[in-house]
Amino acid sequence: MNTITPAWPLYTERLMLRPFEEGDLQALHEMQSDREAVRYLYYDVRSLDEVRVSLARKMASTAVAREGDGVTAAALLLETGELVGDISMWWVSEGHKQAELGFVVHPAHQRKGYATEAARAMLDFAFDTMRAHRVMGRTEARNVASARVFEKLGMRHEAHLVENEWVKGEWQSELVYAVLVHEWAVEQQRHRDRGEGPARSKPR
Repeated sequence: MNTITPAWPLYTERLMLRPFEEGDLQALHEMQSDREAVRYLYYDVRSLDEVRVSLARKMASTAVAREGDGVTAAALLLETGELVGDISMWWVSEGHKQAELGFVVHPAHQRKGYATEAARAMLDFAFDTMRAHRVMGRTEARNVASARVFEKLGMRHEAHLVENEWVKGEWQSELVYAVLVHEWAVEQQRHRDRGEGPARSKPR
């Protein structure tokens, strides 16, 4: 497949999505060193040096050229420039046109709808530019906040895998959500009917 890149930066009503930069280190460290923020992720709290390695990987994830590649975006508040989240879309299967959505929200900016808003922009990219047929999202079964984001996006709850992974010294369960391209078109129309516009490449 050809290399696919978002039309950076992407803008939503309150956010700008752009590739990660070196200057994001401190804010990313605040996310990845917060015990509650990483509670249901595969990794535990990270030191500053570990976050530097993570940031380098994110800075390199700006385009999709083959299966296994992903795009990771820093979500910043338009008003203040503060980094509020880390949003990603990974090309899981080229043959089956499957992608996976992921997100982490800065602990100081949770419960404000930023994950849902930023994820909409990444879903638009997955379906409109990557030409994905299906986008999935996974979360630990106790992570009610993340499950709620998937539901607000109109993603279907497809599975509850019980104690399917050994993570951080315990058996954890997993919820799987997904949405198909034609379902996303319907969801976006509902979104527009509510007066909420799509992501755009230039701010108003």
